[in-house]
Amino acid sequence: MTATMEATVTWRDGLVFDGQSGTGHNVTMDGNKEVAASPMELVLMAAGGCSSVDVVSILQKARQQVVGVQCQVKGERADAVPAVFTKIHLHFVVRGTDIAEQHVERAVALSADKYCSVAKMLEASVAITHSYTIENA
Repeated sequence: MTATMEATVTWRDGLVFDGQSGTGHNVTMDGNKEVAASPMELVLMAAGGCSSVDVVSILQKARQQVVGVQCQVKGERADAVPAVFTKIHLHFVVRGTDIAEQHVERAVALSADKYCSVAKMLEASVAITHSYTIENA
């Protein structure tokens, strides 16, 4: 069975667009980055969000006492049109009590190698790297 997803993007004015997911959630995009994130910025956020969902879920299943996870995403773009991403780096900052490094390393690796749909889709044309730090809460 093939899963399908849908979204609608509606032009507001200038280079501002409103996106609505098939589940009814909204996001504004701005090609000029004046009133909202650009579509390419949203790609970075999607990669970080997708990976973060995996990392949090895996760490919770491992019974780690996580109180915060932040994914800092940096992307490098080609110096040509289309200015596609050539490199994306995701750095996870995991905060908690008695967090075991091997669990964080495993969670980040599983997200990168197996679970994150966004990263798996992008990795065909983008070099994606990962790192992490652990902070005591």
